[in-house]
Order: sequence, then C-alpha cells, then structure tokens
Amino acid sequence: MVRQGLQACLFISLILSQGVRAQDKPFGAIPSTRQLAWHELDMYVLVHFTPTTFENKEWGYGDADPAIFNPKAFDAGQIIDAVKRGGFRGLILVAKHHDGFCLWPTSTTSYNISRSPWRNGRGDMVREFEQACRKAGMAFGVYCSPWDRNNPLYGTTEYVNIYRRQLQELYTNYGQLFMSWHDGANGGDGYYGGRRDTVRVDRSTYYGWDSTWAITRRLQPMATIFSDIGPDVRWVGNEKGIAAETSWATFTPLPLPGKTTVGPGDLDERNLSTGERFGRNWTPAECDVPLRPGWFYHPEQDERVKTPEQLFDIYLRSVGRGGALDLGIAPDTRGLLHENDVKALQGFGDLLRASFAKDLATLSDLGPVELSDGDRYSHARGEVFELGWKEVMTFDMVRLREDIRMGQRIDALVVEAMVDGSWREIAKATSIGACRILVFPPVTTRRLRVRITGTAAPALLSEIGVFRKAGRN
Repeated sequence: MVRQGLQACLFISLILSQGVRAQDKPFGAIPSTRQLAWHELDMYVLVHFTPTTFENKEWGYGDADPAIFNPKAFDAGQIIDAVKRGGFRGLILVAKHHDGFCLWPTSTTSYNISRSPWRNGRGDMVREFEQACRKAGMAFGVYCSPWDRNNPLYGTTEYVNIYRRQLQELYTNYGQLFMSWHDGANGGDGYYGGRRDTVRVDRSTYYGWDSTWAITRRLQPMATIFSDIGPDVRWVGNEKGIAAETSWATFTPLPLPGKTTVGPGDLDERNLSTGERFGRNWTPAECDVPLRPGWFYHPEQDERVKTPEQLFDIYLRSVGRGGALDLGIAPDTRGLLHENDVKALQGFGDLLRASFAKDLATLSDLGPVELSDGDRYSHARGEVFELGWKEVMTFDMVRLREDIRMGQRIDALVVEAMVDGSWREIAKATSIGACRILVFPPVTTRRLRVRITGTAAPALLSEIGVFRKAGRN
C-alpha cells in the first residue's frame, strides 16, 4: 500500500506539471506509463510461424523434426511491410509456441532454430523480426509459451527455471519490448522428450507468475504484460476480436468457484469482455482474432482470408470500444505472407486511412479547442459539448475519447444532431475510455452535440472526432 501511495503521488505531480488543473484529480484505477503507450498503438499483430506451419497443424505435438523448418524465401521485411500498410503499429512474434521449438538459438534447449537447415543452422528469426520492426518504426514484442510439449522436464520445478531463463534471453538480447504476451494454454498431452505422455499442472501456482513477471518488470519495465488476468492487458474472452458494447478498462479478476487464486487460464471468465465498473486495476482488453480461420498457415484457407470490410467492422468493435486489436497473421512455408493476406491488409489499411483522414470536427467554429487538437490527453470539462459549422456536413461516425490519465469516468452519453430545427438523437453509448467509435446512418447537419448523461466524476472529454466512412453512399 505504501508503494501504491508513492506511485499515486508521483503520478499526480506528473500530470499537474503537464498542465492538468488541480481540481481534475485521478478517479479510480488509472493507467501506468507503459499502459498509456500500449493504448496509443491501437493495433498490432501476432505472428505464428514454427515447424507446425510445415506440418499443416494448428498445435504442434512437440515431436516435429527441426529439419522440416526451412523457409527458403523468408523475408521479415515483406511481412512487416504488409502489416504496416494495414495500419498496424506493432508486432508480437511467437518466439516459442506450445510445440517447444524456439525461433532463436537458445542455450536452454537443443530444440531450437540452430538445429534446422534454415540459414545453415546459424539463423535467429527473433533477431530478423526485431530488426525489421525497428527499421520500419514498429514496436516489437514476444510470446514465449509457458507450456512446452517437447521438454521432458515440463511439470517439474526445473522446467520453470528453464522457462524463466528463456524469458531472460528474450528480454535481454532483442532491445526494448512493448509487450510480453502470455496465454492460458498449460499442460496436456505431448512428446515430452519421447515419453508421449500427458502432464497436468496447477495453472495458478506452477509457474509462480508473480516471480516470473517480476523478471519482466526488472528487465523490460516498459513492456506491458498480457494474459487472461493482465496484469497490464487482459484477454477479451473470445477469439472474434470483439469487445462488449460496454467495456471498462477497469477490471478485477475473479477466481473460479471454490478457489481463492487466479492465474492465466485459471479464472472465472464472466467479466473478461466487459471489464468491471470500479474494478480494482486498470487492465484494458486486447481483442485477438486471426486473419484466417486458423492462427497458423493452412493452404486450404487461402480463399478464407478476412476481407477489408470484415476487418474494419472488427476494428470498430475492438479499438472502437476502448481496447486494442491483435490480429493473428501466419507466414506460409516460403516464409512470406500469402498474396491474399497481403491484399487484405492493404485493403483494410486503405479503408482505415480514407475513413479517418478528414476530421470534420477540425472545421467547427464551436466547441473547446481541446476536443479537436489531435492531443489524446488535452481535455475539456463539462456535461454538454457542441460543434457547429457554417456549411452543412454529412457524416456517419463519431469518435470520442476520455483523458484516461485521470481514469475512466463517463457512464453514459447521447450524441445529437440538429435536424429541421430540433435536436435528434443519432447515437448513444455507455463506456468511452481510450476510444469509442459510434456508427450510424449518414446525417447531414450544421450542429452536433454530445451530452454526458451519466458520469462517476466530472467528465473530462479529450476528443470529439467526426468522420464519414469511405465508400459509403
């Protein structure tokens, strides 16, 4: 509690030094510096590429011969260029999946990329992805699966030490990471060094997550930690990429009935999608979904890649509901993104840029300047915010933001347009947080207002953006 009090005092001093008024004190749980940086990314991708790709499976058993991993045309630049054209700002590489194969020449296991023919056994795929991300100006993160279906020591204390050493290698050899990603897939059948056995572990205690994540905090203090329960970013509870219509960044993880502890894959999932009003922690939702039906590449799915329109709809229901979009992408056996994947990413990026290129709010001659200055954190206090134009404007989307440095305050709002001389409701919402995008049939008007109808503290609105979706009649 003493440490939390000191952090709160330091945070208040920081925001006051940045021009926040004394009466605007933080409300409830608030984001850390690392979480603010994560919110600003909005979208990133998760790359699955291991021997499992060459087996045409979704989950590797841990028995694949490293010799099959040989993507002769691999080009991290091609993959990252396609991702960047899609509008994504970060990339998480699955450095080790459940099959246990490590994409870097680790000292912790012989089941790693140095045993493959790729780059004549001298390659480091984590390094190549990391360097390509830095060159493109994209954030880089890693996922190292805690479950290892290859390691004969899995299930013992010795394996936990091996896993922690793997994290330490990734944390110390590949520059600053924006995220250390973890999931709840822990224990089950596997190869386990040839035993072909089933190993069960207590997910809430086996990995000693508090001690394991302390390594992250020590070696990568700016890396957010993702898992079902956070502590920095939580899973949204589905693999459709969709947050609940009401989605709070504040969250308290719930234990399963009869248990007192929680851990990745070992919790009551009832409030994952919605978060929790007045939750104990600031733990916003990541909305993950693969570009294809599966997380790994399968040639039979080449014609089942999501369309730009489908991706745009997912964007509105993830980023547009205060979370982040984590899109799964999967190189093929060449080591490249398939042409259909590249085309879908390009089309989505084009649609996104065209739809949000022109913010009509910047043309308004009414309303506080803080609402349209492009700053996510400059804010205006109040209950009614109005925009107005000399000429009529036609639009079908409104983007709202709160100054989340001060917590998530707003419970409900109504958006209204002046039509035929009177105010008409065109949209309404509950939670806002980092971002809320409301979509409605096209409206033509000279006046727009946002009325805050419910708030737990003085509303601090930092943006009203007004847009017209590209291609809509």
